[in-house]
Amino acid sequence: MDFSVNDDHVAIREGVRRVCSNFPDSYWQHCDEHHEFPWEFYRAMAEGGWIGIAIPEIYGGGGRGITEASLVLEEIAASGAAMNGCSAIHLSIFGMEPVRKYGSPELAEEILPAIADGSLHACFGVTEPDAGTDTTSITTSAVRDGDEYIVSGAKVWTSKAPYCDVCLLLVRTTPKADCDSPTQGMTLLLVDLKNPAVEITPIPKVGRNAVVSCEVRYDQLRVPVSRRVGEEGEGFRYILDGLNPERILIAAEALGIGRVALQRAVAYANDRVIFGRPIGQNQGLAFPLADSHAKLRAAEQMIRLASWRYDNGVSCGEEANLAKYLAAEAGYECADRAMQTHGGFGYAKEYNVERYWREARLMKIAPVSQEMVLNFVSNKILGLPKSY
Repeated sequence: MDFSVNDDHVAIREGVRRVCSNFPDSYWQHCDEHHEFPWEFYRAMAEGGWIGIAIPEIYGGGGRGITEASLVLEEIAASGAAMNGCSAIHLSIFGMEPVRKYGSPELAEEILPAIADGSLHACFGVTEPDAGTDTTSITTSAVRDGDEYIVSGAKVWTSKAPYCDVCLLLVRTTPKADCDSPTQGMTLLLVDLKNPAVEITPIPKVGRNAVVSCEVRYDQLRVPVSRRVGEEGEGFRYILDGLNPERILIAAEALGIGRVALQRAVAYANDRVIFGRPIGQNQGLAFPLADSHAKLRAAEQMIRLASWRYDNGVSCGEEANLAKYLAAEAGYECADRAMQTHGGFGYAKEYNVERYWREARLMKIAPVSQEMVLNFVSNKILGLPKSY
């Protein structure tokens, strides 16, 4: 790895900051409180070419790597947009990688340019009410009927579903009981969400309310076989290819939230005078903030290592998982300490740190829980017996 200043990366950060400077905290407060998707922000990022940064140039994208994509999302989060801003474009940046890598040339040519320019909205459907993290136990089925599949089942936590045209959907084409391995028999389909056979229901939740999360039910939805991504039965393997970059990008978003929360806490600690002195002069406040700074910097280095390895074709499962784990812990702790630094005012919406706190908590749960990361590390890295 090269730790010298990268002019391209500096330019990316500055470019994203310029766009984000037009969307202050008041914009994100309004979107969150009114459950309104941040369309103006989305369009500004699309016009700047940021949404397509990791899509190959032949499809109209920027042709950059996960490293550059992580910088974009970190800066969005650090602007104060937090997860409401990141989640508006997160999936478009990397989520269609299976289409590029395994889809037919015709499907890639149809989908990827529209994703890159922001005109097509796509979401990802994997998690189910009764399966959760146990992806091999999904039951949403796709039965072959000539040149079509008939899809039935339900997914949960599908982000942006009401605004999306298509969903990259993981289904079972062979029942789990009929497979030699639980990871067999799953298939990826690109399905039409505007079809009457699809029912979308928002899930009320504690935060990130500008970007809705939904239960999506599929009732005998007919999907052309031409919309299948790759081979039938290989869907689980295809989505595994996307897990490491997803963890890296989520880590970058957690890092960004930690940065903005720490910045607001330090500013308040310098300005707030109690008992005739700035509260930041008290070590009981200063030391936790300094400790959070150290943890953010450590998490940042793991993110950079993980993205460098991914972009250079080096295995990065350990690094990507550790980046997500460390950044989620550090980002949430920063937000929590920012709340504590503000005291009672931290609970007031006008200071925004409560919003960072609510949204930073999400990364300890999604897209994979901290406990599942530790399962991976203890089993795959340390060689301890598998616990699940």
